Amino acid sequence: MSGLLADWAEQFPTLLKGLLVNVELTVASLAVGLPLGLLLAVLASSSHALLRISTIAVVEVGRGTPALVLLQFLYFGLPQVDLKLESFVAAVAGLGLTTAAYTSEIMRSGIQAVPAGQREAAQAAGLSQVDQFRFIILPQGLRIAMPPLINFAILIFQGTTLCFTIAVPELLSQSYAIGSRTFHYAQSLGFAAVLFAAVTLPGVALVRALERRLAHPS
Repeated sequence: MSGLLADWAEQFPTLLKGLLVNVELTVASLAVGLPLGLLLAVLASSSHALLRISTIAVVEVGRGTPALVLLQFLYFGLPQVDLKLESFVAAVAGLGLTTAAYTSEIMRSGIQAVPAGQREAAQAAGLSQVDQFRFIILPQGLRIAMPPLINFAILIFQGTTLCFTIAVPELLSQSYAIGSRTFHYAQSLGFAAVLFAAVTLPGVALVRALERRLAHPS
């Protein structure tokens, strides 16, 4: 046991550096994907049939394309048309597009879940359609969508391990490098799992707390 702890203490700085890359990838992907997802959610709720159908088609294609395939295409496929992306940039682009596709549906569901009475009250107050959306519908819709959005953020954090396949030096990549050097894969991968859990479990607890608060508002 003491030997295992000694190994982990030696590996910790390297694995922590990899974990920080996972966190950076998650934050950057969400920063790209959430605003784009909101835009897609608004367009998919449009009263203009062609715009709505076109947006939904784009979203479904995005949801149907595995993130790993998208990452491989951006990093290995685009250089064939003379467009080379650094591994981190390709990772953020791929995960950001995946985030946009999935969160657009989450946010659209939240917007549609706003009670009709809220919309009628906003109309009765004389608010324009833009102000109705900005001040009444969107804040309430995002509040409803917050737990599943946080859940998806956790999934994206876990999904950053896919970036190992395009040479991003994240936690899984660092863990494999340690394993290939020491041949103690179980130790390095087990420690990586512990570090991932240390980040994701508080996020899961936050989701549970938000769900209870939404179910029993004060």
